[in-house]
Amino acid sequence: MTADTAPAVPRPPARPAAAPVLTGAQAVVRSLELLGVTDVFGIPGGAIMEVYDPLMASTELRHILVRHEQGGGHAAEGYATASGKVGVTIATSGPGATNLVTAIADAYMDSIPIVAITGQVFSRLMGTDAFQEADIVGITMPITKHSILVKRPEDIPGAIAAAFEIAATGRPGPVLVDITKDAQQATAPFVWPPKYDLPGYRPVTKAHGKQIQAAATLLAEAKKPVLYVGGGIIRGRASEELLALAELTGAPVVTTLMARGAFPDSHPQHVGMPGMHGTVPAVLALQEADLLVALGTRFDDRVTGKAELFAPNAKVVHVDIDPAEISKIRTADVPIVGGVREVITDLEAAFRGLTGGAKGDIAEWWAYLDGLRAEFPLGYTPPEDGLMSPQHVIQRIGELTGPEAVYVAGVGQHQMWAAQFIKYERPNSWLNSGGAGTMGYAVPAAMGAKVAEPDRVVWAIDGDGCFQMTNQELATCVINDIPIKVAIINNSSLGMVRQWQTLFYEGRHSNTDLNTGHGTIRIPDFVKLAEAYGCLAIRVEKEEEIDAAIKLALETNDRPVVIDFVVSADAMVWPMVPQGVSNSYIQYARDHAPAFDEED
Repeated sequence: MTADTAPAVPRPPARPAAAPVLTGAQAVVRSLELLGVTDVFGIPGGAIMEVYDPLMASTELRHILVRHEQGGGHAAEGYATASGKVGVTIATSGPGATNLVTAIADAYMDSIPIVAITGQVFSRLMGTDAFQEADIVGITMPITKHSILVKRPEDIPGAIAAAFEIAATGRPGPVLVDITKDAQQATAPFVWPPKYDLPGYRPVTKAHGKQIQAAATLLAEAKKPVLYVGGGIIRGRASEELLALAELTGAPVVTTLMARGAFPDSHPQHVGMPGMHGTVPAVLALQEADLLVALGTRFDDRVTGKAELFAPNAKVVHVDIDPAEISKIRTADVPIVGGVREVITDLEAAFRGLTGGAKGDIAEWWAYLDGLRAEFPLGYTPPEDGLMSPQHVIQRIGELTGPEAVYVAGVGQHQMWAAQFIKYERPNSWLNSGGAGTMGYAVPAAMGAKVAEPDRVVWAIDGDGCFQMTNQELATCVINDIPIKVAIINNSSLGMVRQWQTLFYEGRHSNTDLNTGHGTIRIPDFVKLAEAYGCLAIRVEKEEEIDAAIKLALETNDRPVVIDFVVSADAMVWPMVPQGVSNSYIQYARDHAPAFDEED
């Protein structure tokens, strides 16, 4: 027998390649790479330095060095909200971690998927009040979907993978991963994909068929239906399905502050934004409805006013992926737990099956709403002090920039004006701090949005008060070539507080003057400040200068642009529902409320 004809010797099965042995710090970086992360925002410190060493060598991760941890957290939020991906921020222990708390709380309130990775002191020192020690897991437990403490290097891949799954699935939200320094330094085999267990975490996406049928029946029978749309439509990527349902049923649509852009403003069925500063047609549509189909919304107090007086004659279909929100504030006649995209698709099919595609008898309802639209259009009264109207400034930003841009607002009067006077036609075009109302959100969130969407124009529409909280991130933008546009609506005051003081405190403006605007000492001078950061800086004080400044900003893409729009301090946000009363008492303007039938 020759060698060529000899029987083959059986070989043992090939052994899998041995898992590489990595330090815990290397495992952090490698886990992020394998999860597809491309951008992270952070700032190093003693307890996280181990991670920053291999991070420097990564060719797949772009680390953006922020100037404050809160800015890193808001940047991760802006990145997540603009892109639909999970945002990532990194901080050290102690004050580094606690500086993230505001951004984490903000993300929790607005259902934004971010993962915050923090360093922790050596495990043997925990509980001893060691230098820069803080129990960040305990601190953040009420404001995260989950907080994880990691003390062993072999647990790092599973913890980070689990964090991403929890953050992005179900109702999105923030997850914190706190890693001790000894876990970062020690080594362990790096096993990917890791095995991890999430006991009890089973988000429901498919709703019960009987509930869908019950909702479709109510919708088909309703004479005054309203599709009450919340931010869950955007988080659930259900805008197309919402449009199909609205056009099938013919029902009016209102979009909350968090849902601006979920349904096109230009659509004839859109009646506006509801709430404390909503349009009269939107507020009264909810108040007078006989059926609310609440889609991915949570009956927030800023929408309902006094909850027990909200929509008194309406039955409620409440759709939410988070069962904790169902009937929390308003008891649902038809509770539906599930992913809003899947639920709307099923509801559309059920409605079509019941009606054959015919719309309900709601002509009289539309006649009423159209009458409100004609009588109470959104508008404003020019200020009497000769200074610029902030509403006009913001409206021109929207008109000259267009719907493909991303608009990010701080908190206060300028936030409401940006929600009212810019037309939103697509989801993820409007970013703001809705639930927490976090001053300082706009500049870093705009920075994160621009990193996520580099080909879109990104405007931060900020107040002079908000801007002074996080404007140091302009340095981050300049150094990292992130050319955002910043419009400071400079009324030289904490505007929304000042408005309430004018209306409810007999004009006693206690500690709301900031001395940044017209006729003041201008500390700081926003133009000089922006120039010091390397931005193009413009001051606009006359109405005829507004368009030219906006156009110059749109033409400038080699650096950030900051425009100091010096506006009137007397301008107020209208309409307005005073806190603690029925939404029926909405004021269209000062001392001007719509007439309505109390017994209707």
